[in-house]
Formats: sequence, C-alpha cells, structure tokens
Amino acid sequence: MSDIRQRVDEDRGVLKKIQNFVPGFRGYRRREDLRDADRMLRAQIAGHLGSVRQGLEDSRSLIIGGWNSKELELLGGVISQLKKVEGQVAHAETGYSGFVADIEVKEDQIFRLYDFDASMIDMIGEMRASLDAIRTSLASRDSVQAQRDILAMRTLINNFESQFDRRLRVITGTEV
Repeated sequence: MSDIRQRVDEDRGVLKKIQNFVPGFRGYRRREDLRDADRMLRAQIAGHLGSVRQGLEDSRSLIIGGWNSKELELLGGVISQLKKVEGQVAHAETGYSGFVADIEVKEDQIFRLYDFDASMIDMIGEMRASLDAIRTSLASRDSVQAQRDILAMRTLINNFESQFDRRLRVITGTEV
C-alpha cells in the first residue's frame, strides 16, 4: 500500500501548488492536505471494520436450530461493540482543523497518528482471521470452539478500541 501522505501530496492541483507560494499560506495548505489524508485513511479503516462487522452479521445464519443461544448472544454483543467502534473511527476528530481550531494537531503528531492507524490496519487483518475462525467453528457446530473464537474476536476489538482511544488522546493532547 502506498503512503497516503505521498498520494495527497501528488494529488495537489495547480491551485494548491500556487497557494504554496503565498507567504504564510504554505504551512496551512500542507496541514490541510495532512488533514485530508487523515480523513481518507480513517474512512478506509472504518470501511474495513464495517466489512468485518458484516461478515459477523452474515455468520449469524450459521447458528441454526438446536444451538445453544450462548453463541448467538455472544455474537450479537461482539457485533454491537464493533458497530460502536466503527462509528467512533468514522466520526473522530480529524488531524488538523485550520487556523482557529479547538484542537490543533501539529504535523509531527499527525505522523504519529499514522503510526497508530498502521497498527490498527494490522489489527483489522487479525480480525479478518478471527472471523474466518468463527465461521469455521460455527459451520462445524463446535459450540465450545465457537464461543472461544467469538470471545477472541471481542479481545481483538477491545485492543483496537484501546489503540484508537490512545490515538484520540494524542489529538486532544491528553496522552501521557
């Protein structure tokens, strides 16, 4: 995957290039581009979380008559949790919000946010693998393994949410 920062830089139009030459405006334009890159990256992460959530929702059909309701209850809770995290990612504060910002994130902090995002992308890969394990255990009607797999997914979502919370603390300047 190409670095989204580079893509935004390459996608600058003629107007943006001209604006870079206006005294005092160059830094502002660069920060706005970083903000756009941050927004695009978070949208992609939210989309992938939505894909995992949809896979979990589709997996409900594997829980058919005769099954203990424990799997259905666990799966429903994990889906709700993932939906909440997906919304948090999609609607979080963007990296920089202009001249008069309540929360102003410096350029070096934005790059730190990208490091958080890169680790969250890795976590989404782990969630996809966990989704496959859940489907396998549900399809084989292995109740004990299905419950373990669903709880493992919950742990992955908790870890993702913790990482995203740390990201938000960086934005708000409350990260210790």
